[in-house]
Amino acid sequence: MPAMRLLVARLTATYDGRLSSTLTSAVRLLMVKADGCVAIHADVGAYKPLNWMNAPNHLDDQGDRWVVTNPKGEVLTIELEEVFEDVSYALDTERGLTLDGVEKELQALLADHPDHLEPGLRCVQREFRTDLGPVDLLCRDPQGGAVAVEIKRIGEIDGVEQLTRYLERMERDPLLTPVRGLFAATTIKPQARVLAESRGIGWVEIDLGLLRGEEELHPRLF
Repeated sequence: MPAMRLLVARLTATYDGRLSSTLTSAVRLLMVKADGCVAIHADVGAYKPLNWMNAPNHLDDQGDRWVVTNPKGEVLTIELEEVFEDVSYALDTERGLTLDGVEKELQALLADHPDHLEPGLRCVQREFRTDLGPVDLLCRDPQGGAVAVEIKRIGEIDGVEQLTRYLERMERDPLLTPVRGLFAATTIKPQARVLAESRGIGWVEIDLGLLRGEEELHPRLF
C-alpha cells in the first residue's frame, strides 16, 4: 500500500507559478501524500497548508533540496535545513467520512432526480469509486458522455479542488473519458464559481425545498 511521508523540519520554500511566494526559515510539517500531493503546514489553522502542489506532479528529492514540478510548469522548491523527524505510514485512501446530513440528503435526492442538475441527465452510480475516494454521483448526459458530480452543502474552493482531482483520475479510464465535472450545492461561493469556470467545471445551485417537494410526489414501493 502506498505510504504517506511526514517530515518535521526547519525549511524554506519558494513557489513559482501563477503567483510567486516565499516561506522564510522555520520549523514546519512537510507532508507527501500517497497520491503525490506535497503540502507544507505550520502549527496554525485547521487544515489549509502554507504552500502545496497537487498531483499529478514530479518530486525530485535531492536530499536537502526538493524540487516539485507539475505539468503546468509550476515549481515548488523546498530547502531542508534540519530534519527532526522523517516517518512514513500507510494510510487508507477511502474518504471514510459520513456526509453532513444535508449533503447526504442532497446526494440521495439528486440521484433520483438528476434532471435538477442538468436536463436529460441520468444517474449511473452513487459513490463512484476512484483511487482518491468516491465521487458523489456518476451520471451520463443525453449524448452518453460521463459527468462526475460532487455535492456539498456550501460550495467552496476546496470542493472544486476535490472534484478536479477526481476528474484527473477518471480521465485515465478509457470507458469514461472524456469526463465533465459538475459542482452542486445549495449555495456556491463566488470564488468557487470563478475557479470552477476557469477549469471547465459546471456548477449549479440546488433548491433543496423544491427537490424535497418533488420527492414527496415520487412514488416508492418501500
